[in-house]
Amino acid sequence: MTGVYRHSIDTKGRLAIPSRIREELGEVFYVTISMERCLTAYSSESWERIMDKIKAMPRAKQIKMRPLFAHAAKCELDSQGRILLPQALRDFAGLTRDVAVVGAGECAELWDQAAWDAVDGIETTPENIAEVLQELDF
Repeated sequence: MTGVYRHSIDTKGRLAIPSRIREELGEVFYVTISMERCLTAYSSESWERIMDKIKAMPRAKQIKMRPLFAHAAKCELDSQGRILLPQALRDFAGLTRDVAVVGAGECAELWDQAAWDAVDGIETTPENIAEVLQELDF
């Protein structure tokens, strides 16, 4: 998934998912917490791959994955391309109104717009881009 899209959460906690992101996520997808102060959205297929990896782990390692599932929500698009984000997920990511929906390869991230602007400003430097491209052997 690619691109950055600006949307707003309405008073009922609904967020419109951009059409380009919807095409890749599908009608039903999963949203959960992230290691950053944002949410991560996975297509059903990606979520199943994550589940398969976790099922193959020893139980002790599976337990470490508990927060990923305890805080996950299965989301279904309504007729207007919106999802209802549970309050607990909105609280985790600090989502109140303005949201950046960010394509992040295999997933999409949902950021508070101001938080995304700060992260983007730090990450989008010529030095960081050069390091990323070098890591990819470009």
